[in-house]
Amino acid sequence: MDPTAWALGLLAGGTIFLGLPIARLRRVSTKTRAFLNAASTGILIFLLVEITGHLLEGIEELIEHALDGEGTMAAAWQAGGLFVLGFSIGLLGLVWFERRYLGGAKNGLSLGRKAKQTAMMIAVGLGLHNLSEGLAIAQGYAGGSLHLAWLLAIGFALHNATEGFGIAAPLSGHQVGWGFLSAAGLVAGGPTFLGAVIGGWWVSEATETFCLALAAGTILYVVGELLHLGRQLKEETIIGVGLLVGFFVAMVTDFLLVAASK
Repeated sequence: MDPTAWALGLLAGGTIFLGLPIARLRRVSTKTRAFLNAASTGILIFLLVEITGHLLEGIEELIEHALDGEGTMAAAWQAGGLFVLGFSIGLLGLVWFERRYLGGAKNGLSLGRKAKQTAMMIAVGLGLHNLSEGLAIAQGYAGGSLHLAWLLAIGFALHNATEGFGIAAPLSGHQVGWGFLSAAGLVAGGPTFLGAVIGGWWVSEATETFCLALAAGTILYVVGELLHLGRQLKEETIIGVGLLVGFFVAMVTDFLLVAASK
């Protein structure tokens, strides 16, 4: 396969590192931490709405086609089953992971340790989402549209820069090394490159559906964790503003991506 698609996947995933250095801020007030945490939550909520909306719309179209005699209900059942399976594994998988590896000692951990755990869970959820982005880039390139592949890569690169901010936000004000940030960046951004590699050799709509549903489930779990963390900071007004800012920043970024792909 032409390595151009791999390079595009690397470009799209690599920008996630741009938002990570904010985690190195030392002196951060409670209000600033609350805002950053809420903005991160807003970004993830938009991604959750976008992913689930896209998947459910696809399932509804399959049902409509079956009712119109243009397809079979089996395809709709398959897509729906993959959605339920992926979403359930994504959500309950992190619940199991927390219970199995973090254990009941979670409540006794320091705030800094909790922040790292939350950030890494965000990275895992974003990584699953970004795998599908890499698949999309490779599919566009494999279809003979280099122009579209470039537009997708640039758009995803801009989007991933805001996702890096989402990972770093819970870490602000806590001591965190570059090693941890690099690991989180690889977990979140690396799958974009991996998706580009996989998509160049093998394209499967079912696999993409499952990966997106898996990402949605993990993001829902992380959103719950971030909302819990936000309540502990007791800055309701700041949190409300941060949620709006994060949601609308992600929305505008998505609109720019749609416009660029036309």
